[in-house]
Amino acid sequence: MAVLEILLWPDARLSTLCAPVDQITDTIRKLVADMFDTMYAAPGRGLAGPQVGAMLRLFVMDATWKEGVKSPLVMINPEILSHSDERVEMDEVCLSIPGVEAPVTRPTRITIRWVDLDGETHVREMDGAEARIAQHEFDHLNGRVHFDRLDAKARAHLEAAYQ
Repeated sequence: MAVLEILLWPDARLSTLCAPVDQITDTIRKLVADMFDTMYAAPGRGLAGPQVGAMLRLFVMDATWKEGVKSPLVMINPEILSHSDERVEMDEVCLSIPGVEAPVTRPTRITIRWVDLDGETHVREMDGAEARIAQHEFDHLNGRVHFDRLDAKARAHLEAAYQ
């Protein structure tokens, strides 16, 4: 497989709504394998299609590999079905905005539906790091980065520090 180039903000593709994956082909399977290689090499816990220039609604994630146990997930055409009212603020980092932590408030739990590489549909409730990673990557599919979740003052400060 291959390690792909990760696009850096403010690349316009990171602000673009992604298209659904119409069919799971060998090209999609290779892209996913390359995305996992790229994510692990970065080293990150999630990577979305647009971050490598693939403007498709898919992402890969692994919430536990840095603790020694791999739990890789590929989510194709994911949909967040529900989220908890309880929210928590945590610093997030992004492979497309290296070196910048942003305090982002997100729901603590979500229910998400997606299709895997075999075309099987899954629905799962996630919490903790897994829920946060899935929400962060899902944002990328909608053309959002963690800067977009900040108030204007905090965003301006972090953008200036990044640039």
